[in-house]
Amino acid sequence: MTRKIQIYDTTLRDGAQGEGVSFSLQDKLNITQRLAEFGIDYIEGGYPLSNEKDVAFFERVRHLNLGQSKVCAFGMTRRRGMKAQDDPGMKAMVNAGAPVCTVVGKSWDFHATEVLGVSLEENLAMIGESVEFLGQSCAIIYDAEHFFDGFKANADYALKAICTAAAAGARCIALCDTNGGTLPNEVQEIVTAAKLALAKYSVDVGIHCHNDGELACANSLAAVAAGCAQVQGTINGLGERCGNADLISVMANLALKQKGFEVLGGRNLDHLTELSRYVYETANLQLRSNQPFVGQSAFAHKGGMHVHAVAKAAHTYEHLDPALVGNERRILVSELSGRSNIIALTTKHNLQSDRALMDEILAEVVRRENQGYQYEAAEASFDLLVKKCAGSYQEHFQAIKYRILAGDRDAGTHLAFAEAIVKLRVADQERFEAAEGHGPVNALDAALRKCLIEFYPNLQQMHLVDFKVRVVNCDAGTAARIRVNIESSDGHDVWGTIGVSENIIEASWLALVDAVEYKLLKDG
Repeated sequence: MTRKIQIYDTTLRDGAQGEGVSFSLQDKLNITQRLAEFGIDYIEGGYPLSNEKDVAFFERVRHLNLGQSKVCAFGMTRRRGMKAQDDPGMKAMVNAGAPVCTVVGKSWDFHATEVLGVSLEENLAMIGESVEFLGQSCAIIYDAEHFFDGFKANADYALKAICTAAAAGARCIALCDTNGGTLPNEVQEIVTAAKLALAKYSVDVGIHCHNDGELACANSLAAVAAGCAQVQGTINGLGERCGNADLISVMANLALKQKGFEVLGGRNLDHLTELSRYVYETANLQLRSNQPFVGQSAFAHKGGMHVHAVAKAAHTYEHLDPALVGNERRILVSELSGRSNIIALTTKHNLQSDRALMDEILAEVVRRENQGYQYEAAEASFDLLVKKCAGSYQEHFQAIKYRILAGDRDAGTHLAFAEAIVKLRVADQERFEAAEGHGPVNALDAALRKCLIEFYPNLQQMHLVDFKVRVVNCDAGTAARIRVNIESSDGHDVWGTIGVSENIIEASWLALVDAVEYKLLKDG
């Protein structure tokens, strides 16, 4: 029989506790909508007592169409010496109006006595009374904080804590590896013991793992194998310290790698990569290229022997079809590549049958890599290199000269300026233009466009998406060779180009020229 596993997302609360992560109110609403469209069972919105943004979130989220997904309000058990109905945190959770409340309580005797400063009996009362009070308004998930450390220290008390929550009416007991230091075999053993203790209650058991030992995903899968029906985590593993269990990997493993489990109501995962990148972009975070399943490098092949094998049987170097998770295979080219890489990348040019040309292209790649070029993120520059080697490249303009002026516009206010002067030959005509910019590269770009726009008006569609600078040989100090990568887009396609020089302006110019040439080339 297929066992359904509930997916509980806490990106908006636990994930937001990660360093460098901050969501606006609209960000939280947008992510909630996207998670619901993806089919996530539970979406934790935040702690309605902690800030005004979370209060506003619960007011506005009621107006979203979330289908079967349920929004959860998060909070702690009542304070010591206070009745649940009088506690501000309890009231805030009720007022949030969410269909589910997730209550976190202490399962470790040391935490109860030394951190909360309450007796073990009072801690149990806080758990039971809080769950019972909130259960009058909504369904309850109880998060047993520090459960695994608590179990190791005092198993009887840790089990009493979760049984107290179950007896008070919790629908699900989530066992939390809060410190993230438990090993998969320990998780399996302790979850088994917890399920046995909870057997007399009609309650699901969940797992909530942190990634401090880089085992959060493995521990979550071990817990599911031991009988857990719910996995809590965050998209892309965002979270405090080393993060939480990455639901991207958890869902992909359960749905595609293990038999007998169903997530998201049986939906396919062909939008998984899109979801991952959406959250990265909304959080204004860099994508993790080596992230399993959805990273740009997850199905990227660089070694020539690997590429040769992938061309014959992809599964020999890929554990699943990248299309299943909405990703794609990438063939990289470098000095480590063989002819197979070049053939794979030049298929669209119909040149693969010319073995001598393939060898010439590979030799040129190796020569340029010795100068500091890398073509993994500069596919457009590589395409231009192929055409140059094949003798089919026709440049759309010739650079005659360029000059940059930069400095302080006003010595008193230190307002900086940058001016670029560019002289080109276009269609047997010479064009000479100047432009200002926010920096030297921006000024160069503006002057280049002014020279070309009359001849190539489609350049108006093109804009710079990303600009990266890397030092190639840092031991040379200020005389080091500089690598500039530029990513450009015209609203339809995105392409990367590269320039290398000891002069950062020249490296930027080379990458800019390639970007413009590629745009004109692809538009025909």
